[in-house]
Amino acid sequence: MKYSRVAVRLLLVTVGAAVFSLSPRPAMSQDWLSTGVGLGAQKIKLAVPDFPAKSVDQQLVSLTPEFNKVLWDDLSNSGIFDMVSKSYYPLKVPEEPLDVDFQAWSNSPVSAQMLVFGKVEDVNSQMVITGRVFDLGNQANPSVLAKRYVATLNEISTRESAHRFADEIIKQLGGGLSGINETRMAFVSNRSHSEEIYVMDYDGFNAHPITSYRSICTTPRWSPDNTKLAYTSYASGNPEIYLFSFETSRRVPFPSYRGLNTTPAWSPDGKKIAFCSSMSGDPQIYVSDVDGRNLQRLTYSPSVDISPVWNPKTGNEIAFVSDRSGQPQIYIMSADGSNLRRMTTVAVGGDASAPSWSPNGLFMAFHWRVSETGTYDIYAMEIATGKITQLTHDAGRNEHPTWSPDGRHLAFESTRSGTRQIWTMLANGLDPKQLTTIGENWNANWSN
Repeated sequence: MKYSRVAVRLLLVTVGAAVFSLSPRPAMSQDWLSTGVGLGAQKIKLAVPDFPAKSVDQQLVSLTPEFNKVLWDDLSNSGIFDMVSKSYYPLKVPEEPLDVDFQAWSNSPVSAQMLVFGKVEDVNSQMVITGRVFDLGNQANPSVLAKRYVATLNEISTRESAHRFADEIIKQLGGGLSGINETRMAFVSNRSHSEEIYVMDYDGFNAHPITSYRSICTTPRWSPDNTKLAYTSYASGNPEIYLFSFETSRRVPFPSYRGLNTTPAWSPDGKKIAFCSSMSGDPQIYVSDVDGRNLQRLTYSPSVDISPVWNPKTGNEIAFVSDRSGQPQIYIMSADGSNLRRMTTVAVGGDASAPSWSPNGLFMAFHWRVSETGTYDIYAMEIATGKITQLTHDAGRNEHPTWSPDGRHLAFESTRSGTRQIWTMLANGLDPKQLTTIGENWNANWSN
């Protein structure tokens, strides 16, 4: 069976109609969801004064504000800090431990619990950043973190240093869970007038193309070790699974099958790939080794089965979308195709698709067009209980969620700005931010 480009688009976009037992307008952020995704604890009040540039070198002076902005944005985006406004800060900003006035920073109006401070120096024509974190409630032994970074005097290296320091702070103060500031996103963009795969930093900086086929490329998915991308390409005229290696900047061999081949998904150990293929007729879920060996068909139904995603915590289960019941819905099965069960039940109607499993294995994010509103929004379901919360409201069309590796954030595509763009938000639906602006951008996948 040959599938046209239009047919494949319909499969990727509309397959997955599903309906759930819940109220039509669930709350924006329930306590059970915030706690489950690591956002339930009380936020730490954090003061982060700008690091001063201790040099007259114009390159260092011009790059230091970039470091300060990226550090602030990274910590603010984390979802675990209450950032104290700089308008409340004392006039004297500390550079060294003995400079810290504990009373000035811990008392009103600052009322900070933790203080991040330091300086930026020019040493042998390199940027040297010294950063510290003090616990203002422990004056006898306040040092929580002390780090030094050496960066090349350019924008990319400066931003990388800020990301690394922010991740260290988040890990130290956020319960040992690493930050996401050095992660990346793969996505689809038409900014070059064809639909190609791009990669950018987690905050939207440094976007650049990975493919240049001047054809349709879609559904990018990171390997667990972030060294490869799997995606769908029409470069040969037929939708095929392609693999790209970041280590060699070349394609990695993967078999070509007749018919539709799309929506690849890596197993958590990186040894297998699940995907949708119509090689036997109807689109079904298959799994093989990364080199294409040991091909196994997992689903057998006269329907469309598509969009597999592994349980990243256990690797023992695969969620996917199927219309086998008449209405496409989200299903879960064991990794060998057994123990099939439906995750969604008929209640009020609507189209749901694009399941994305949270890193802790407890939640499933997806998009759902409720019949009552006719609008696509992002939802999260607690798998054990079936509880659901709506994460986006009254803001254009919102689709294809993808979890950050810390489980505290989601990226998704939205038309709320007038065109289809990549956005992020906290995993409880709060604090949305737009990442892309050039062309149209969609189908993001967060690195591991």
